[in-house]
Amino acid sequence: MLENTSHTTSFLLTGYEETGDLQYLYFLLILLVYMLTIAANTVIICVICVESSLHEPMYMFLCSLQVNGLYGSTALCPALLVNILSDSHEISHTACLIQIYCLTTYGMCEFLTLAVMGYDRYVSICHPFYYSTIMRPKRVYKLIALTWLLVFAEFTVMIVISAQLKLCRRAIEKVYCDNYSVVRLACDDITINNIIGSILSIAFTVCPLLLILYSYLQILRVCLKSSSASRSKALNTCVPHLVTVIHFFVASLFELFQSRFNMQHIPLIIRVLLSVQFLILPPLLNPIIYGFRSKKLTEKVKKVLCKQLTFPNL
Repeated sequence: MLENTSHTTSFLLTGYEETGDLQYLYFLLILLVYMLTIAANTVIICVICVESSLHEPMYMFLCSLQVNGLYGSTALCPALLVNILSDSHEISHTACLIQIYCLTTYGMCEFLTLAVMGYDRYVSICHPFYYSTIMRPKRVYKLIALTWLLVFAEFTVMIVISAQLKLCRRAIEKVYCDNYSVVRLACDDITINNIIGSILSIAFTVCPLLLILYSYLQILRVCLKSSSASRSKALNTCVPHLVTVIHFFVASLFELFQSRFNMQHIPLIIRVLLSVQFLILPPLLNPIIYGFRSKKLTEKVKKVLCKQLTFPNL
């Protein structure tokens, strides 16, 4: 029996069993959220790329964040939509590993991008006279490229190790695949996987968070010494970033606890909804929290949309 099950070719996502008669409602909600996410993120990405006046560090990092949002939501939502209406909730081993790779790199890239954005705000507020020198365009592009390349390179090692495991079980109590849920199904010793997973979790969650906290402590110190007008302006640019960081970190923390510890005392439907919102809501809320709260960006969005509506063939 062990010989037969150690070569698992597919997994069963048991989280869909809780949808019941509400599957069509969940389908419509996810479809609506996904369409809004694509529309909002695409608009901001296009406007930032088209408008040369927005080629500033803050907006370039925001553009990278929006691209990552599209990447993460596209790695999850289409699969959710198909599986919700399907009678079979199986996913092949290969498709599961691809989904793990995409969703995990999305989360890691989100944290690193938020950390870089926090550093950008720190330099802008705490060292305004050196800002243009420190955050030169070439350095901004290098930071964005490094964020993406580092994430993909690091997790490629992890996914290759996970792919080598022999698996004895195939049921995953979620609506999508994640690395630790698959690792727990292994017949082999998973000590190496746990060590590497813990190192990556610290490197891509705790370290960026510490950088963000340091940046904002320095910003707070400067704000306390500034005039009320300067303090108000600084807070206006920092609050959206802090809201995003807190939400994403708390959601990530729950997902980490759910994967690593026994959460059976929490109903499965609650666990499923909380794990899904961690991946679905940030890509939808980021354009609202960041993009449409920026007066400059909002004006550019209106300008581009009005131009397209007036001259649709251009």
